[in-house]
Amino acid sequence: MTSSRHSEKPPKAVVGSQVSHEEEMFGKAFDGIVIGRFLSYCLPYKKSLALAVVAVLIFTITQISIPLIILYIIDNALVAGSKNRSVLDIGSVIFGLIIIINYGANFLQENLVGRAAERVLIDLRRDMFSHLQRVSLSFMDKTEVGRLMSRLQSDVNSLQEFLETSVFAVGDLVLLIGIIIVLLMLDLNLALLTLCIVPTLFVVRFIWLPRARVAFIRARESNSITNGALAEAIHGVRTVQGMVREQTNFNLYTDRARENMLAHLRAAKFAQFNIPIVDTLTGTAMAIVIVFGGNEVMSSELELGVMVAFIFYVQRFFDPIRSLTLHYSFMQRAMVSGQRILEVLDVPISIKDKANSKNMTECDGSIEFRNVTFGYAREQPILHNISFKVQPGETIALVGPTGSGKTSITALVHRFYDAWEGEVLIGGDDVRDVSQESLGEHVSMVLQEPFLFTGSILDNIKYRCSTATLEKVMDASRAVGADEFIRELPDGYDTILEQRGANLSLGQRQLISFARAIVADAKILVLDEATASVDSYTEMQIQTALRKLLEGRTGLVIAHRLATIRGCDRIIVLQDGRIFEEGNHDELIQKNGLYAHLYSLNYASFDDISENPLV
Repeated sequence: MTSSRHSEKPPKAVVGSQVSHEEEMFGKAFDGIVIGRFLSYCLPYKKSLALAVVAVLIFTITQISIPLIILYIIDNALVAGSKNRSVLDIGSVIFGLIIIINYGANFLQENLVGRAAERVLIDLRRDMFSHLQRVSLSFMDKTEVGRLMSRLQSDVNSLQEFLETSVFAVGDLVLLIGIIIVLLMLDLNLALLTLCIVPTLFVVRFIWLPRARVAFIRARESNSITNGALAEAIHGVRTVQGMVREQTNFNLYTDRARENMLAHLRAAKFAQFNIPIVDTLTGTAMAIVIVFGGNEVMSSELELGVMVAFIFYVQRFFDPIRSLTLHYSFMQRAMVSGQRILEVLDVPISIKDKANSKNMTECDGSIEFRNVTFGYAREQPILHNISFKVQPGETIALVGPTGSGKTSITALVHRFYDAWEGEVLIGGDDVRDVSQESLGEHVSMVLQEPFLFTGSILDNIKYRCSTATLEKVMDASRAVGADEFIRELPDGYDTILEQRGANLSLGQRQLISFARAIVADAKILVLDEATASVDSYTEMQIQTALRKLLEGRTGLVIAHRLATIRGCDRIIVLQDGRIFEEGNHDELIQKNGLYAHLYSLNYASFDDISENPLV
């Protein structure tokens, strides 16, 4: 029987094309939307940030005043003809006070900005994490883990860095303006002569900025691609080793890492480009002050203190310019990172509770599909006008070729997706009319690939029901045959699992996920090929336990091993997203249709295993 079928799984995006298209949208030098959204995270800490700005301004004022105090001391206490010990003493005291105020303001600004930035950072990360927990699976199906991790880590750090430097940029800007004003007030001609070199810097910046912007964008893009490749290789390490792809994958990753390194080196080159230029201009400006100012001092047209103050101010003049250049670099990175973060925060949550949704406090366990049509891509429906009903306490098996719609049906039961047409009813209520949280309390799922979290076995089993007692956990474990191997572990139920339960066998991990579903105590138990990862004898043990556990519960079972579903009350056979035939095992065998054909291709797994496996 040959037919063309669309895959039942959500379509994956092509990684390369997705990255290129996505990154092309980035690169604004200043994005008001990003700034506005980011400032909303700063509002709860506006008092701390305002105080930090005040501290920055005080710190800046002290920096501006120090050369003026030196000027006063030189001209009124040190130069010939005006030696005055009291003026020197008073100036020294004032100088000391200014230094103390400078230190206090500096300490305060660093402390306040750092603490506020850390709080904004955690708020932003919490919002991203919370949103990613609620986004539709259709988004998660198409997104690389490495890219999301990059946004949660490096991109958020870039915004934190931007916040810190933005506050300090206020001080740099005030310092720059203050120095210009003081220079003009001290000596207009010498100030204009000294400042005439500034336009050179702006010409250089005008040429530098566009190229730097492109370099920063490319560095972020390559970083994201490299992180995605790394995450994919780590998650697929078993397949990599099984296919002996280590060297090939290493070479591919090395190429991406090299591209990433070159992109960051180019960005670093542009980031550092202005520093030697600024240093050269600083030296030129000081030379102007010494040559022209010295001549004026020699001719008594300029006081020595003023010339010394000029040297101090010129030396400091390009520091805020250099800092503002770095701040601009941080802003460039922050705009790119901010757009990427907003992409995640703005991912629409397509599966939402209605405003008037009700909590499903009671559920009889019934399931009904009424003329349901559904798919992952609009032009490619997976389910076509599906209708069936599962009575409370009834166990139904879904079988059919790959891509026939079995997993899609279970996903709709838990409302991971919404049907395009028709209704899905649980306990007589449309799943769209009840809250997702209350729906989840009545539907428990066990998937083909068990996912265990880092922590103890006990915590994993009571993951859905944190208040479950140890006795309840042990009862559930005994029911699925997990208690015996758990007790043999060094710490029993307190044994700490490695990442994704790597210190357990695949079959043991599946048994724990079964126990977890039992502890959840839901009215509806969905088993999506849940026994595919265990051996035949363990599967027999599980089936024996499940027959007891499903008493009083509604069961929806998917299995490729057809022998495991012979005891189900009813079997629904799917093909091309439609119900092809329906009935119990014996009835379908007698029909000699698709089920009988599939059954003949999958020999009875348990027929050759005696009740006592040792016989």
